[in-house]
Amino acid sequence: MTLTCVAGLGVSGTAVARLLAGRGEPVVVVEAVDGERQRIVAAELERLGAEVRFGPIELPEGVTRLITTGWAPHHPLIAAALERDVEVVGEVELAWRLRGHDPAPWLALTGTNGKTTVVRMLTSMLAAAGHKALAVGNVGVPVVQAVADPYDVLAVELSSFQLHWSSSLAPHAAAILNVAPDHLDWHGSLEEYAAAKAKIFQRAGTVVYNADDPAATALADPYQGAVGFTLGVPRPGQVGVVEDLLVDRAFVADPAHAAEELAGLGDVRPFAPHNVANALAAAALARAYGVPPEAVRQGLLDFVPDPHRMSHVDRLDGVDYVDDSKATNLHAAAASLAAYPSIVWIAGGQLKGADQADIGDLVTRAAPRLRGAVLLGADRARVAEALARHAPDVPVVDIDGQDTGVMDRVVAEAAGLAAPGDTVLLAPAAASLDMFAGYPARGEAFARAVRELKGRGEPAT
Repeated sequence: MTLTCVAGLGVSGTAVARLLAGRGEPVVVVEAVDGERQRIVAAELERLGAEVRFGPIELPEGVTRLITTGWAPHHPLIAAALERDVEVVGEVELAWRLRGHDPAPWLALTGTNGKTTVVRMLTSMLAAAGHKALAVGNVGVPVVQAVADPYDVLAVELSSFQLHWSSSLAPHAAAILNVAPDHLDWHGSLEEYAAAKAKIFQRAGTVVYNADDPAATALADPYQGAVGFTLGVPRPGQVGVVEDLLVDRAFVADPAHAAEELAGLGDVRPFAPHNVANALAAAALARAYGVPPEAVRQGLLDFVPDPHRMSHVDRLDGVDYVDDSKATNLHAAAASLAAYPSIVWIAGGQLKGADQADIGDLVTRAAPRLRGAVLLGADRARVAEALARHAPDVPVVDIDGQDTGVMDRVVAEAAGLAAPGDTVLLAPAAASLDMFAGYPARGEAFARAVRELKGRGEPAT
């Protein structure tokens, strides 16, 4: 009989252990953190028949399968399993294998940036078409938690970590939104990172790719009939933009001579070029599932953006304050910076091994839009170096300190650099864990600081 080891008591690990124990399968969970939450979860799992072991992470004797929820291949637990020829399976792969009779098809997507926005847009379009749909995967709801429920279709957001440990997924349609350097400390190289992303296409019924992204296009090249999405005028077999309309030249009867209107640019919120691309990706996946054009438009109108993604916080003295704390890498920050004509940029944090040349390229492209920059966080000196080299005329304020109260000083300094018509933009291009519990906490600190600035009645100087 299979003895399964589950790596950790996180959200996905707990869902896996709960599912397998509920099926009567032998399960042992290994967890390093012996805290109150973990003990409560362990007690629940033990009532179901699972065993939970706290302490140093070691592979139990007799294990024949290890379920990981995104642990890196070089983690000692994973390495030990591979050395002992124990099968290593991701939570998403397990969910695919455990689908029941007449399972819900998957519409899957991955990419460096935009995944959560696209999966929520897609779910909204599916709902507008009358389908019982759920957004699952990296978006927050574990896939193993949803596969046993009676949904018509699942919108599945997949990270490179999840795809790395997947081998048999065959989604109805799959999309790669973009590929840019990220998580290289996990994968070891950009090539390995891209290879993990590419696994989403291997057995997909319809391949959808970003025709404006060379890396995504290259990954789709081997697949005949792949559907591109583009911010330009679409060619046959693509969805794209004609004047102020989102149009389909892929899922129509005569792509060579006909196009179908899906929505207007005004239906995309918040409006920015990269968010139009998000809408087109969601529309292509929806159309691959047969969603009619009117439901694509209604889905966009019904869509409510998640917090900390180009969220407009307030306007003070003619200056807009925008929270894009979710811009945790260079690619996301570049998209955010491209959306506004005149910016005071708040940046810095943990750059996750980003190459200095790439930081310089980001600054070079953004320089014509920058009125000033305020830097915070552990790696702010690297951003300062790029600004000094590639945008020497842009005034820069360096904020020292690692406490969360630093954001008050950051916003005050940004207000002092801004003029009416400017946007003070939190698009850090970096992770937040050097100072905050996560990017939401960073965004909330920014919004609080803006509200406090408004309460004082005048911007700082």
